[in-house]
Amino acid sequence: MRRCLTLGLLLSTLTVTAAVRGGHELPVYPSYYPHEIEVWTVAPDAAERLLQQSKIHAYLGNDLHLSGSAPDLITAVESLGSLVIVRINPQSSYAKENTTACAVAHAVARKLSSNNPDVILHPYPITPLHGDYLYHVDLAEAAKRRLLSDTPVEPTTGNLKVKAAGAAAERLLHAEKATQESDWDVEIKETSLAELTDSAMTVINGWLVPPVARSGWYQAYLALRDAIDVGTRESVEVDLQRIQSGDFNDPVDHINLERAVVTALVNDCRQVVVGYTLKREYFNSEFSAGIENIAFDSLTGLNAAIFLRTVKLKDFPWNGWLRVGIDARPASAWNPITGFSDKFGRLLWSAVADPALLPSPYDQAWMANRITEVQTSPSR
Repeated sequence: MRRCLTLGLLLSTLTVTAAVRGGHELPVYPSYYPHEIEVWTVAPDAAERLLQQSKIHAYLGNDLHLSGSAPDLITAVESLGSLVIVRINPQSSYAKENTTACAVAHAVARKLSSNNPDVILHPYPITPLHGDYLYHVDLAEAAKRRLLSDTPVEPTTGNLKVKAAGAAAERLLHAEKATQESDWDVEIKETSLAELTDSAMTVINGWLVPPVARSGWYQAYLALRDAIDVGTRESVEVDLQRIQSGDFNDPVDHINLERAVVTALVNDCRQVVVGYTLKREYFNSEFSAGIENIAFDSLTGLNAAIFLRTVKLKDFPWNGWLRVGIDARPASAWNPITGFSDKFGRLLWSAVADPALLPSPYDQAWMANRITEVQTSPSR
C-alpha cells in the first residue's frame, strides 16, 4: 500500500509539472480593456459605411457628416471643437475706441450665432467644457448679459467688410463675402483646440508639459495674447509667471490670479472670443457588434487614453478586438520621448503605453492608472 501511495503521489506530481511546463494560459484575461486594438486611417467619406457595416467600432474625426439622420446603431459623443474669434482690423476706424470695437464685436457675434446653429454664443474664452469653468462662471454670465443688452449697431455696421480666416470660418459666414487681404474691418476665424495647444504642449513619456495647457484660462491666454497692448501684456506675463512658479498663498489666491489673467485678456474688444463649436465623433452602438461603456475627454473627445481603457465590446464578456478609424495619417516619430505628437501618434501611444497616471478627462489634473492612492495616518 505504501508503494502504491508513493507511486500515486509521483504520478500526480508529474501530471502537475507537465501542465505547468505546457504553458497553457487563458487567451483573454478578465478586463474591459481590449486585448487587441487596430488603428486605421480612414477618409471621412468611407467612415459612415464602415461604421454601419461594423467594420470599425469608432471613428475619430470631426469631418464625418452622416447622410440624413443618424441611424440608431450609430451614436455620437460631443467635445470642444473650436473657439470662434472676432478680430477688429487695427487699421480700421472701428478699432480706434474700445467701446466702438466692443459694439461691433457684439453685433457680429449676434448675427453670426443667429445664422449658424452650430455656433454656440458664448462671449467668454472659457467654455463649460473646460474643467476650470466653475471658477469663471460668474464672469462668463456677466459677459453674455453685456452682449445681449448692448445696443444693436447693425445699421452702423451694415457696410462692414468681413474677412474669413480659413475654410471653416467661411462656412460660418454663409451669405457674407470675404474681402481682399488688406481691405477688411472684421475678421472671423475658427481656431481649433489642437491649433491652440499643439504649439504650447509637449508629451514626454505620457506626461503633458505643461499640464496647464489643458486649462481654459491658459488656452484663453494662447488665443488672445497677441491682440493686447504692451502694458496689459506685461501685467498678464507677471501673473502667468506667478501661477507657473507656484507664487501664491493658497488655492483661492491661485484661482484669483487665473481670473485676473482672463479679465485682462477680455477687456480689449479688438480680439474676442464670441462662441464655440462642438466636435462630434461617432461610434457603433449596435447589439451585439458595437461597443458600450463609453468614456471620453471633454477637450480631445475619443482620442484619449480614458476611452481605450474603459471601452467595452458588446459581443464579448470582457476584452475583445477593437477596431478604430481616425482621419489622420502618422506624421511624427514613434518614440516615447519626443514622438507620438501628432493626432495618430497620440492615439497609438494611448493604446501601447501604460503610465502610472492618466490625464483626467474633465480638467487639467491627473487620475490614477497603475497606482492606488492611499491615505495613512502618521505613526505615533
